[in-house]
Amino acid sequence: MGRIREEAVTVDDGARLWTMTSGPSHAAPVVLCHGGPGLWDNLGPVAAMLDSTRLVHRYDHRGCGRSTGPDDYRLERAVADLDALRRHWGHERWTVFGHSWGATLALVYAWTHPDRVHTLVYCDGVGPGSEWREPNRAEVARRLTPEQIHRRDALERQERSWEEEVEFRTLYWLPDHADRSRAEEWARAEALAPYDINWRANASLARAAPDVVTNAAKVTAPTLLVHGEHDPRPIANVARLVGLMPNATLAPIANAGHSPWLEAPGDLAARLTAFLGEHN
Repeated sequence: MGRIREEAVTVDDGARLWTMTSGPSHAAPVVLCHGGPGLWDNLGPVAAMLDSTRLVHRYDHRGCGRSTGPDDYRLERAVADLDALRRHWGHERWTVFGHSWGATLALVYAWTHPDRVHTLVYCDGVGPGSEWREPNRAEVARRLTPEQIHRRDALERQERSWEEEVEFRTLYWLPDHADRSRAEEWARAEALAPYDINWRANASLARAAPDVVTNAAKVTAPTLLVHGEHDPRPIANVARLVGLMPNATLAPIANAGHSPWLEAPGDLAARLTAFLGEHN
């Protein structure tokens, strides 16, 4: 592995984006786009799977985690920030990996900048349209007790101390994990991240509704659709992308939920290594 480099990159409107780069400087570049929206980079384990053979960049979206504003939380701006990072690092093309909401960002980037995307990895996104919402809501409710739901909803409505904030985040992220024996451990570890959730970014970007059905066919780059089979966001809706995209392959990850690098790291690493090796 090459040296790890932390850097704040200033984009055209003055936002400073926290970035971390690892891997050999001469290797093929990959960028990792975290989920949320309104959260921060948590893809260090994915970078570690790749950076022995790839130059891996990851970053916090504007106004989130260690990055600053201005507070422009449009999807178009998020796409522009991503391409500004590409230009800053001098890459003609790169592999774009997106997780959760970051998968939506990566997909939109791929159809708006098709000549800049070598390959695309769409990890535990939601698929096209809004058909995923009701099954997701039902599965989340199934995985929580009535007491946990009541407590989560009460905390969401009130001002929270730091301890209450950690409790709220833990309850909110608890259903994401397939392994119920470790779900609370993993959710709490994420909840303890010392950053504020950017609720303005969350509200603005969550309302963005890109027309995936119409535009997915514009993504000509080889695409790997990675999805934990036990993610509450249904894999069936993600599978619809195979019929919409000309060069997409679905890769279910058994025994994994929304963060497969936690529950099935060996399987995820093997899938990524094989896909990127095939399209080197």
